[in-house]
Amino acid sequence: MATNPPKLKTKIAANERMKSLKETFESKYGESPLFYAFAPGRVNLIGEHIDYCGYSVLPMAIEQNILTAVSVNDSGKIQLANANPKYKDFSVSCSEEIAIDRDDPQWYYYFLCGVKGIQEKFGLNHLAGMSCVVDGTIPPSSGLSSSSALVCCSGLVTMEANQKSLSKVALAEICAKSERYIGTEGGGMDQSISFLAEAGTAKLIEFQPLRATDVKLPDGAVFVISNCCVEMNKAASSHYNIRVVECRIATKMLAQARGVDSSRLLKLAHVQMELKASLEEMLALVAEVLHPEPYSREEICKVLGITSEQFSTELLSANTQDMTQFKLHQRAKHVYGEAARVLQFKSVCDSEPADATRLLGELMNQSHASCRDLYECSCPELDQLVDICLKSGAVGSRLTGAGWGGCAVSMVPSKKVESFLQAVREEYYLPDPRRAAMEKQSLFVSKPGGGAAIFLEE
Repeated sequence: MATNPPKLKTKIAANERMKSLKETFESKYGESPLFYAFAPGRVNLIGEHIDYCGYSVLPMAIEQNILTAVSVNDSGKIQLANANPKYKDFSVSCSEEIAIDRDDPQWYYYFLCGVKGIQEKFGLNHLAGMSCVVDGTIPPSSGLSSSSALVCCSGLVTMEANQKSLSKVALAEICAKSERYIGTEGGGMDQSISFLAEAGTAKLIEFQPLRATDVKLPDGAVFVISNCCVEMNKAASSHYNIRVVECRIATKMLAQARGVDSSRLLKLAHVQMELKASLEEMLALVAEVLHPEPYSREEICKVLGITSEQFSTELLSANTQDMTQFKLHQRAKHVYGEAARVLQFKSVCDSEPADATRLLGELMNQSHASCRDLYECSCPELDQLVDICLKSGAVGSRLTGAGWGGCAVSMVPSKKVESFLQAVREEYYLPDPRRAAMEKQSLFVSKPGGGAAIFLEE
C-alpha cells in the first residue's frame, strides 16, 4: 500500500460527473480547476461505537464520495461553493483565524475543519488562496460518513494547494482530530477508512498506532445498504457525545474497582490493557462491578472521589453538561461484546469456513441487538428496516454508523439480491410517499471502494 494518497491522471471529458463539476466550476469562477480531490464515504460492517473506546473496527469504503474541484490563486480567500444549490456559498480570508461554529453545523464548517487541521499541522500563518466547488454523492445524515468524507477531502485539498506532503495515516489522524472542532468526539474510523481503503477489500482498522489490514469478504454474498430515511446530525445532537461520556465514566469506575490509577485512563480499551485481561474477563468485570440501574452524578463522584466541578470539567463535554443519569453497565457491556464480535468476524473471513456467510450474519444480528438494547443507538424505523431485511432474505442485518437514524447494512446471498431489493422496496419504501421519493439513493448494493485520491486532468 502506497504511503501517500495517489495522484491520478484522468480524462475529465470521459467522466460525466467530473465533466459536470468542471462546467459548474468554470461558470462560477471563470477559470478551470487546477486539480480534483475525492474522499469516499464508508459502511461499517461491524464494530459500532467502539473506535472512540480504543477498539478495532471493520469498515469498507463505498463508491459514494465527496469530490472537490479546486483552483489555487493569490486572492487571499478560500471560496467554497456546492454543486447542490440547497447549500449556500461561503468565503473566508486566508489571513483570518478560521472560526468554526459548533452550534450551527453548516456544510462549510466541516470543510473548514480539514483546512484548520492542515494549517495547524504545518503552522501556516497564511494559507494559499483557493476556489472550490464540492459535489457529494453520499446521502447526508445517513450514517455513511458524509461529514467525515468532507473533512478528509478538505484536508487533502488544503495539503495539495499549499504544496505540502503527508502520508495517508498522518492525514487520517489529522482529519480525525480536526473534526472535533465541530464538536463530534469521534474515534477515527471514518477518516481512517476514507484514506486507507483499497478497492475490493474491507479493512480491519486498529488504533494506537493506526493501521489497516485487508479483510477478504466471502464469495457468494454482497452487502446492501438501505437508508431508513430518518436523518441524524451527530454535531447538532448530543446523543453521540453522551455515549462517549458514559464510556469514559465507565472506564474510570472499572479501573477504580480494581485499584488501578484511573486519572490517566480515558478509554475502555485502556482498562483492559492495564489489567492484561481478555474481553471475556472484561465482560465478567462489568457484570460484577457496574449495576444495571442508571448512575447519578452524586454516586459517580462518591465512587471516584471527585467533586461535582471536577466531574463537569474532566468527564463531561460541552454539550453533555446537563446530563444527570448515566447507563454505565449497558454501555461497557456493548463495547466489550462488540470488540469481541469484530475479532470473530475477521477470524471467520480469514479462515473461510463453508458456512462463513451464516456465521458472519449471526455476528451482524448480535451486533444490531446490542446496539438496540444496550447502547440504545437505534430507532424504531431502523429496527423495522432491519427486520424487513432479514425477512427479505438477508443472512445478517444491522444498523451502521452513529445510529438514531441513517442506514442498515445487510449481508445478502448473491443469488437472492434481486428478490431482496424488490421485497425491501415493496415493504419499506413504496408504502410511504416520502421514502418512495428517496428510494433510488437509499437502497443499493455496494462493493468495497478505494481511498482518497487527487485527480489531474490529462
